[in-house]
Amino acid sequence: MKSKTPFSINLKLILLCFFFLLLLIFITRSSFSSSQQSISETYLSNSTSPIQDPKSTTPCPSLPLTQTCTKTPPSLANALIHYATTNITPQQTFKEISVSARILAKKSPCNFLVFGLGHDSLMWTSLNHGGRTVFLEEDKSWIEEIQQRLPTLESYHVVYDTKVHQADQLIQIGMGEDCKVVSDPRFSKCQLSLKGFPNEVYDMEWDLIMVDAPTGYHDDAPGRMSAIYTAGLMARNREEGETDVFVHDVDRVVEDKFSKTFLCEGYLSEQEGRIRHFTIPSHRTRLGRPFCP
Repeated sequence: MKSKTPFSINLKLILLCFFFLLLLIFITRSSFSSSQQSISETYLSNSTSPIQDPKSTTPCPSLPLTQTCTKTPPSLANALIHYATTNITPQQTFKEISVSARILAKKSPCNFLVFGLGHDSLMWTSLNHGGRTVFLEEDKSWIEEIQQRLPTLESYHVVYDTKVHQADQLIQIGMGEDCKVVSDPRFSKCQLSLKGFPNEVYDMEWDLIMVDAPTGYHDDAPGRMSAIYTAGLMARNREEGETDVFVHDVDRVVEDKFSKTFLCEGYLSEQEGRIRHFTIPSHRTRLGRPFCP
């Protein structure tokens, strides 16, 4: 997820425009809601009198304080400032980001779990304004660096005990019966299941999960084998409903094979560039549901 190489200025401008559009929508909706409330109250209290001249009405600040008269959400304001003053932009392209952003627009505020902490983290938190966005990161020093600049982000250090060169062996292990049993990852007998996260990560039902970490571009890197499997297990183990799971870098062999195998091609909703979107239903609401449709 993290990348310390500056990206194209075009992507930066697109992202800034995207955030300003969100701000414009927020202000427009607030103004519309405020005007509706003002007209309704005037009509109800003066039902036998003509509506007052708009110039004589009391301005918004003196009305009882409601959400329609509040400032720009802090998460959105921080994101605008951050991306306007940095030369580093997120790794995902605009089209790739838009896949997740569309789902967040429908579901937020919601619970959003992200494998990886990077330059796009503040963006995800802002797009999930009012919800809970949690980041899981393998590099402790990177967490400390990001927290110094962005202290409002909620992140946890996690450890992975796999290597990319073990992928072929792990995918065979994942085909075993123990790995097809849906349960809390902490109690799964599958070797691919990650059991070392903070308890609150397991106790929460996540509406969206983004797998964009750990590092997976060389043989001795941890790879995303267990992260992909565990994301799918969490989705299946929720009490009801469905979870939207996104996997980035599917142009690589591990991400391609493991996402198709453990998130299932039958649950694939969309692919744009290097990102895949899977919609995985709860397996607890219907006993006997196969691991993959």
